[in-house]
Amino acid sequence: TMNVEHEINLLVEEIRRLGTKNADGQVSVKFGVLFADEKCANLFEALVGTLKAAKRRKIVTYQGELLLQGVHDNVDIMLLQD
Repeated sequence: TMNVEHEINLLVEEIRRLGTKNADGQVSVKFGVLFADEKCANLFEALVGTLKAAKRRKIVTYQGELLLQGVHDNVDIMLLQD
């Protein structure tokens, strides 16, 4: 079984690794950057599913419901918790 909490924790680490801090000190990363990253590709079987779960738990936020590679590469995924 997939451990969602564990996946979300990994996701937070990857967003920190690949993202940049804005003026408010919040870390964000483009979906395309996350999706194209080799380490992320190997870590997450279902990156979009993990993002949705993290969004439901108010750990990340982003525009829209479903993120698609290519179409949504420029969507910012923002870390709400540090």
